[in-house]
Amino acid sequence: MPGDHDKDKPWDTEDIDKWKEDSFKPTDNVGGTFAEESSFATLFPKYREVYLKEAWPLITQSLKSYGIACTLDLIEGSMTVKTTRKTFDPASILNARDLIRLLARSVPAPQAVKILEDGVVADIIKIRNLVRNKDRFVKRRQRILGPNGTTLKALELLTQCYIMVQGNTVSAMGSYKGLKEVRRVIEDCMKNIHPIYHIKELMIRRELAKDPELKDENWDRFLPNFKKRTLSRRRKPLKVTDKSKKPYTPFPPPPEKSKIDLQIESGEYFLGQQAKERAQKERREEKMKERTESKKRERERDFEPPKENGAAKAKKRRKKDKT
Repeated sequence: MPGDHDKDKPWDTEDIDKWKEDSFKPTDNVGGTFAEESSFATLFPKYREVYLKEAWPLITQSLKSYGIACTLDLIEGSMTVKTTRKTFDPASILNARDLIRLLARSVPAPQAVKILEDGVVADIIKIRNLVRNKDRFVKRRQRILGPNGTTLKALELLTQCYIMVQGNTVSAMGSYKGLKEVRRVIEDCMKNIHPIYHIKELMIRRELAKDPELKDENWDRFLPNFKKRTLSRRRKPLKVTDKSKKPYTPFPPPPEKSKIDLQIESGEYFLGQQAKERAQKERREEKMKERTESKKRERERDFEPPKENGAAKAKKRRKKDKT
């Protein structure tokens, strides 16, 4: 038996977003001012000093509307944000913390200020520790950008996020869903999976989401399945042993002579310390003589006159005359 509550509600239409969160206003803060002051600080590199000095009035004005104070210390090279008695939103100090972190990672101030809006979050991905070799790291980081920044632009359009590649980190701003995709693409790129595969998959997902029939179905059959095709890289041994069949002998092969055995055979083992050093010195001098002679021959080769054809013709004539 259906209950009384299972009735059509004329005010409940499809165009209403039931998940929408209303913005936090000063009237919503019933508790009043905060009991304690919260503050966050972050350092910034030297090359950002001039830009931050110019953009600081914009940042101060943006944070003032949320009741948050900010200070720029050029001597220590740090930025600090803290709550005041006018702060009404508890989450605004966390957004301010993300703001100064983005500014330190070379994100432009007009773009970084958008983090204070509802529904916009930030993620800073550390990529340097994912690849050991520096040359390999630089090549894979370049893949994220692509030729003339086309790959990065395609990722921004598909994920609806702002992406900034700077040094050893990648800063991203957008929705939670978009940031999850961005992190997956960047971490896979550092694991030697090209971003173009993910871009193709994201394009197919976006087209499937538009279709109302396929909206609630499983999309695995439509998504491309890229198999890793790598040739076997078996290392070849330096010394290739002779694998030809040899006549069978019940006796084991003779053991290899050690260094001491070879010294006993040559008689060097029974010599004293001074005699050994003398013998080594003589060997070194002989090798040096051979090297100097070979270099001298190479130098003299450039000054050798070329063979003339006239002398050979004259010899042939003499032979003819004799005959």
